[in-house]
Amino acid sequence: MLTKLTSFATIGLESERITVEVGSTPGEGKIFIVGLGDMSVQESKQRVRHALRAGGYHFSTGLTITVNLAPADLRKAGPRYDLAIALGILIVNGSITLPEAVLESTAFLGELALDGSLRHITGILPAAIACRKLGIKRLVVPAVNGSEAALIPGLEVIAAAHMGEVISILKGEAEPALISAPASSAANIDPELVDFADIRGQEHAKRALEIAAAGGHNVLMSGAPGAGKTLLARAFRGILPPLSQEESIEVTRIYSVANLLPPEIPLITSRPFRVVHHTASGVSIVGGGQIPGPGEISLAHRGVLFLDELAEFPAQVLEVLRQPLEDRRITITRAQGSVTFPADFTMVAAMNPPRFTAGSKERVHRRISAPLLDRIDLTVNVQPVPIEDLQRPAKANGDTTAAVLGRVLKARMRQTKRFTLHTIRTNKEMGVKEIDALCPLKQDAQSLLSQAVDRMGLSARGYHRAIKVARTIADLADAEHIGIEHVAEALQYRQTIED
Repeated sequence: MLTKLTSFATIGLESERITVEVGSTPGEGKIFIVGLGDMSVQESKQRVRHALRAGGYHFSTGLTITVNLAPADLRKAGPRYDLAIALGILIVNGSITLPEAVLESTAFLGELALDGSLRHITGILPAAIACRKLGIKRLVVPAVNGSEAALIPGLEVIAAAHMGEVISILKGEAEPALISAPASSAANIDPELVDFADIRGQEHAKRALEIAAAGGHNVLMSGAPGAGKTLLARAFRGILPPLSQEESIEVTRIYSVANLLPPEIPLITSRPFRVVHHTASGVSIVGGGQIPGPGEISLAHRGVLFLDELAEFPAQVLEVLRQPLEDRRITITRAQGSVTFPADFTMVAAMNPPRFTAGSKERVHRRISAPLLDRIDLTVNVQPVPIEDLQRPAKANGDTTAAVLGRVLKARMRQTKRFTLHTIRTNKEMGVKEIDALCPLKQDAQSLLSQAVDRMGLSARGYHRAIKVARTIADLADAEHIGIEHVAEALQYRQTIED
């Protein structure tokens, strides 16, 4: 006897349909699993056996069960196929009967505990998206994954706590629990969030961070220890626009695949803020592994990647950031194939200035290359705060986070209107074609920029990035055209780390 059920494998951020074929022949009661499964897939035999017995189901010792996970040339990993394998065995064993129409319109995902209960698995959201694309009407998942699967509209989700519950529902003997998608909301309030008004002084740095938030630009803060660089980075989170529903789904899918999605938070509504220590390896930053998974740059997608003590990172680690900063994605190649993860993040970096010795400056330049610096839009020198600013009342410290966020949102709205006919969302994403079409420069602004190319030695990339920053400054000023004052301010931030 032969039956077929549908499950899904996670490949990068996508889900590939897996057909779980279960057949039986006369034999000695053994189970064989074929189809390029890893050790956890092979261990499914023991989990399924115990789960069936715990559920009171008879397992015939006169049958040999063969489970084929097709396509056979695609590597499968994890315990996600346990439920489909168990149901297939029960069908070919004659223990249960399920209508063919139910099997054809249903996908099954779930790890089995030895008592038959269903445990949390990763990659539910990509599987739910794949179900909708393939026209599969129903998805069966562990109860703890139900809210995540319900994020995709038009898909019937059966979230069960036990294998026996799944069988009863599919046979029509029980009603499935109603699973509703979590309501969308604004960004979560972070108790560690620092208000801009609580930061003494540093108006120049605050202004740079406002520009960075408004246009999605990368920023480097260089200054003496204790000047407030980390505090400014923490405050930066509060002036970022909330995630849209589409962006929330993008970010949630990454965290689902990375097994970093808390069961109680099925939908991520806050922009990620990933802090990377200088001891981190290149693989942990860009992603990888035998079965490639997302790294820090992908976990920071649509959010912020904060690199503290930038000059302490090994040069080879920093160099892996160059291409993702340009392309906003990362491709990881292994013997089994290539996967691509999104990496559209704002990089905020902080460092202490190099000491006044030739050796220390040379060491910094060996680690932080000119091409990497060229991809940083705003470089800010953060000076120690004068004593009179430290003693000033909080209400005299300039705009609050709410006020700055209001200006950022208005600038983002201008960009949304500007890019209506384009696939980009922020000024940072503009290419040469968009710059030429959407960034008109007044004559005096063009002349100043031309002079800056000669005097500052701007590369072609630096030239275009200066225009993008000037466009953001003009957006904050609610200006249609880029004026000389916008270009002048943008050029102030294209300084070197020694300035």
